[in-house]
Amino acid sequence: MARSRIFASPTLVGFEAIERMLEDVQKASSDGYPPYNIERLSETEFSISLAVAGFGFDELEVQVEGHRLVVSGNRSEGDERVFIHQGIAGRQFSRSFLLAAGFKVVRSWLERGILHIAVACPAPDIKPRRINIEVEPKS
Repeated sequence: MARSRIFASPTLVGFEAIERMLEDVQKASSDGYPPYNIERLSETEFSISLAVAGFGFDELEVQVEGHRLVVSGNRSEGDERVFIHQGIAGRQFSRSFLLAAGFKVVRSWLERGILHIAVACPAPDIKPRRINIEVEPKS
């Protein structure tokens, strides 16, 4: 089955990166593990919280790759416990979030089974700016 392209029109030049970002968002949203919250703290600050019960800080990794925030978890293989019932998922995962231009990851910390990631963006410059028009000298 051929994949349909969103920006297939030949008059749309240079939109390949946006198309790839949209495809990445679609892939990333298909798996619901681990569950997460995104909370607006202010106009310029956000918090991403992921439920990672059972993972230690040494089994988690937070990386920024370009405009993509990637959070992954790998459990240690040396666990020999025998569960009668295992309701807390402990499988490895990788979850990514696309960050808009200017957004920066400020810090991350693990607290009570929740991985918190603080994200900030600069305040937008909303004041009008006058652009001077230059006059070319006459030859």
